[in-house]
Amino acid sequence: MQLPADYADRVYAGVLGKVIGVYLGRPFEGWNYEMIQDRLGDIEYYVHDKLDVPLIVTDDDISGTFTFLRALEDHGNNPAISAREVGESWLNYLIRERTILWWGGLGNSTEHTAYLRLVNGIAAPESGSAALNGKVVSEQIGAQIFIDGWAMVAPGDPDQAVRFSDAAATVSHDGEAVYGARVMVAMEAMAFVEGDMNKLIDKALTYIPTDSVIARMIGDVRSWHASEPDWRETREMIAANYGYDKYGGNCHMVPNHALIIHSLLHGEGDFSETLKIVNTCGWDTDCNSGNVGCLMGIKEGLNGIDAGLNKGLDWRGPVADRLYIPTADGGRGVSDCANEAVQIINMGRALAGGEPLAPKGGAQFHFDFPGSLQGFQVTEGDGEVANVPAGDSYVLRGAVSGSARIGSPVFTPSKDVAKYFEKRGYALMASPRVFPGQTMRAVLANATEISSVNLYVAYYGEDDKPGFADAQAVAADTSGGTSLTWVVPALPGPIFEVGLRVAAAGHGVLDLASLGWTGTPEVTFERPPHKGTMWRRAWVNGVDMLTGRTETFRLIQNQGMGLVMQGTREWVDYQVDADVTPHLAARTGIAIRVQGLRRFYGLLLSAGKVSLVKIVHDEEEVLAEADLEWALGETLQLSLSANGDALSGAVNGVTLLAAADESLDAGAAGLVIDEGRVAINRVTIGAVKG
Repeated sequence: MQLPADYADRVYAGVLGKVIGVYLGRPFEGWNYEMIQDRLGDIEYYVHDKLDVPLIVTDDDISGTFTFLRALEDHGNNPAISAREVGESWLNYLIRERTILWWGGLGNSTEHTAYLRLVNGIAAPESGSAALNGKVVSEQIGAQIFIDGWAMVAPGDPDQAVRFSDAAATVSHDGEAVYGARVMVAMEAMAFVEGDMNKLIDKALTYIPTDSVIARMIGDVRSWHASEPDWRETREMIAANYGYDKYGGNCHMVPNHALIIHSLLHGEGDFSETLKIVNTCGWDTDCNSGNVGCLMGIKEGLNGIDAGLNKGLDWRGPVADRLYIPTADGGRGVSDCANEAVQIINMGRALAGGEPLAPKGGAQFHFDFPGSLQGFQVTEGDGEVANVPAGDSYVLRGAVSGSARIGSPVFTPSKDVAKYFEKRGYALMASPRVFPGQTMRAVLANATEISSVNLYVAYYGEDDKPGFADAQAVAADTSGGTSLTWVVPALPGPIFEVGLRVAAAGHGVLDLASLGWTGTPEVTFERPPHKGTMWRRAWVNGVDMLTGRTETFRLIQNQGMGLVMQGTREWVDYQVDADVTPHLAARTGIAIRVQGLRRFYGLLLSAGKVSLVKIVHDEEEVLAEADLEWALGETLQLSLSANGDALSGAVNGVTLLAAADESLDAGAAGLVIDEGRVAINRVTIGAVKG
């Protein structure tokens, strides 16, 4: 597969278009055309403020799209990945009734139904089959809304994109839903190399049966469009012939797919106009708008999105690339469009036999896509930020007056935000991305009229009140190329924002080329002497109950294995130490290099034994094991380290187990309970000792 020359920018535009589309349609999801006209009129721009809701939200359309695609990376970027393997990744990243999906119940939510099948041992594609779940349930919209990423790893190759689509969609769907997903993914894959919408539709139709409802409906919509230029008139034809009243369930594929085709035809290549049409038409607005936004982003590129500025429509500024992806891999919980684009690009490059992309040496914030802000805003003081070209790259330009902080979130931005998301059913489960002991580094490309600049982190302190820790300020170097480094000090709570504090005597300009962090955390987690909760929210909760009155952590798991986790996939070689007091447990212990609920190394206590295990999806392997007498209620000091492929486990200061394995190269730290209750008071992460 030959990648297009502008592949990276088009993927970024596709990711950005997806996110813009979802945020635009989310506030009035489920409304019909008449309700929208009555309360909002035509949807020409963001309307969240009119409905008093946030713009940046957790949403299944975003989190599912960028999570389920990770099955490809987790299975070695195999172009022949199976539905069974994609289903394994569902079980790895989904936390039951908490993350990604609409948990609407068996036979009501298609994805929840499929998840329950998977949990109960029914592998994909049977988990999503009409034979098992019924025609109505299996033909809802979800097969389409999560499909965009599979197109973006197969640019210009609709055959491969459709193979991926079938593997991904059949985990939860069947029939017309799978056909709609094929059409969407084929159009998006072809949009990298073909700009004619009718040619995209023609090609996509070759992948579905000619006698399918989707094929017949697309033919009708094209015919109506050819004879009637008014999109409102053709919308009425869709409602009359393919409306919700014709199909069962909560959100059927056919009516919503009809609106997608309808808007793509009437939008005539205009990003803003196409989004206006698909959102004003109603029904599943965030899903439809997200798919349309992604396709139009790929097809028209960043220039197509930015063309809205000519109409006074700034699609990108309010979003600033920000997005949330709550899963059992908390290090990606707070992310941005540039970061997600790089992940997709590198899967595409791997499939094409290329080397991975690592902008500016792999810095987490690199701003290397045109217009990218990666979540950076002026968070305190007077100023503004913009992405500007600098030679063959891009930088973040901060223009400030007096003193200002320019930063980006790296964890849940506030307790109020966390509570709001929980109330609406899509909790924001995330781990901080930056920790004490790590080294932060910023590269400044230029400074004009700046008197001083320094790195900072914002953290949750006593009773969750925000606090700031600043590195020593340095004088700005107007010649450019200044590098700032700082080892993050011990702090009383989790870090939620990083950035630069800038001071100018009057009006100053600073160009930030990159900002990132490296190294092993040196941090201890224990119960703080106050009533704040963000320290506990920093642990991604994958157990039935996470509480603790006298203990720091009390983990309770009623059935099967559960974990609570903190850290990121940037953690490579490190050691976890914890005191573990089992009160009732089939197995319990600690984990390292955790990449979800079913990808980790564990040091686990069971009856009369201690084991060093590797769990990767449905396979568990005992790497080393020793006899160990211990009793319920006894506190044991467990230590587990990973250094390259060398794994080592100790109990009460004595190394009992060692093994070599290279299956998992990085990941978070975790606490494990398998059917029972365990108490843990202190967890320490640091460099490997000895």
